[in-house]
Amino acid sequence: MMNNIWQGRLDGEELLYHRIFQRVKIESDYDMISTNNFVLHGFAVDEGVRRNKGRQGAKDAPDIIRKNMANFPVIFPDFSLLDFGNITCDDGNLENTQNNLAKNVSKVLLKGGKSLVLSGGHEVTYAHYLGVKTAFPEQKIGIINIDAHFDNRQPEDGIGVSSGTGFWQIAQEGEINSLHIGIQRNSNTLKLFDTAHQYGMKYILADELFFENLPSVYQRIDELLDNVDYAYLTICMDVFNASIAPGVSASAYNGIFADTTFMHFYRHILQNKKLLALDVAEVNPIYDIQDRTARLAACLINEWFMI
Repeated sequence: MMNNIWQGRLDGEELLYHRIFQRVKIESDYDMISTNNFVLHGFAVDEGVRRNKGRQGAKDAPDIIRKNMANFPVIFPDFSLLDFGNITCDDGNLENTQNNLAKNVSKVLLKGGKSLVLSGGHEVTYAHYLGVKTAFPEQKIGIINIDAHFDNRQPEDGIGVSSGTGFWQIAQEGEINSLHIGIQRNSNTLKLFDTAHQYGMKYILADELFFENLPSVYQRIDELLDNVDYAYLTICMDVFNASIAPGVSASAYNGIFADTTFMHFYRHILQNKKLLALDVAEVNPIYDIQDRTARLAACLINEWFMI
């Protein structure tokens, strides 16, 4: 099934011609992971979006993103991508599904691999973080969340955790070291800002992301990364303007753009050697237009491959 997804233009079998689909290995044995392999899991889940009263459909995103990744050229001769398929949540037990991903991510990192997750809903955040923390329980983990939302809601009675509770869940386990970039004032209540302040969650508003302010943005990114042992980057695609990312669970008419300013600080994050894990979340193919959102997500992932 996965081999039908990883297809692209075949220019030749020599290394100089290679595209990503030619370097993907469909895998199920975690002992096959080598140091610095990129290791992919699909988190084909949007149960958390349903619980959070968002637009469902993100569970179908991982395979669509894969298709949009497949044709990028390979930059480094030793590039390798191992694909361990999709994790699903067919029974509605989100908590168990999050734990399953966490266990798999932990295996990847303990083998020296780099963890990449293509997600449905942003409930992936807690699962991916838990995987990093399980692998390195004594280390300080820094999280950079590129998102319009804090996702620090307290779970509602009778509903449980959701796509909006990830950072609240992380904060319950002890000190949280996070920086949230792209936060929108019109997407977060005062309660959510207050919760961020209480837990020490640092943030950069979307309004602060302009070229002349890049030195300040770099400084705040470095302040986080300099004071942690490992880093995890999560990108919620609803941070972007609806014109370039229409296919999300909660679109933002005034979201940010993947412009020069964004690419400068984004690549700055990717270049940090402490970065072990990255995911993209909330691509919703049902509402996408010509795969714009999925293509943008694929491009953001490919940037990591080119560092």
